[in-house]
Amino acid sequence: MNSISANLNVMIKASEKASKILIRDFGEIEKLQVSQKGPSDFVTNSDLKTEKIIIEELKKARPNYSIISEENGIENNKDTNNTWIIDPIDGTINFLHGIPHFAISIALKSNNEIVSGLIFDPIKNEMFFAEKDNGAFFNNHRIKVSKKNELNNCLFATGGKIKQELDLLHRKSGSAALDMAYVAAGRYDGYFQYNLNLWDVAAGIILVKEAGGMLNEIDLSVNKNIKIIASSANINTKLLEKLSNF
Repeated sequence: MNSISANLNVMIKASEKASKILIRDFGEIEKLQVSQKGPSDFVTNSDLKTEKIIIEELKKARPNYSIISEENGIENNKDTNNTWIIDPIDGTINFLHGIPHFAISIALKSNNEIVSGLIFDPIKNEMFFAEKDNGAFFNNHRIKVSKKNELNNCLFATGGKIKQELDLLHRKSGSAALDMAYVAAGRYDGYFQYNLNLWDVAAGIILVKEAGGMLNEIDLSVNKNIKIIASSANINTKLLEKLSNF
């Protein structure tokens, strides 16, 4: 693989450090499942702790960059052209129920374009990352989107509430970040969802692009109500036809 940038290196280190807390907390969740109180307060706390560690690590390396994060909101610092976009636990409901399918997601937006993204699944120890014009990688191996041509052979991911019957084989995994990482790695053939937040998908956007996939136009200046349709070029037109009312 090509050498990675200093910024991506900082993102990897921050996610690895934060993941230690997540792995430990996830172990505790299983015990809390049976208690009356339930684990929801505990999970909020995990979210906040994880985010705090990530922000501290990123700030040490880049004190002037601005930050958008799920729990903390928007923090404009000296450098407003460079913004970290952070989701400490994407897939919180899975985490809350003791389901090992969630991820830390960190992206860097530079001059209104995502230039690097990382999605780290600490339980499976799977790290997906990409940088502009440098390709997409999974645990240091180059990844590409799926090459399938027929929708009948494809598996898609989605989430949220779907108002229409979809004539497509699809799954709801509960983590938008991992859904997009899986599209980049060719595990899923495509992903579609609306009403997303920027921190759910920022890292996924560059992963899919750098793995050779296609996405609809996404306005990165808004943080909410984002719609995404992502797939390989091979099936993009067919997918868009199927999702014409989506």
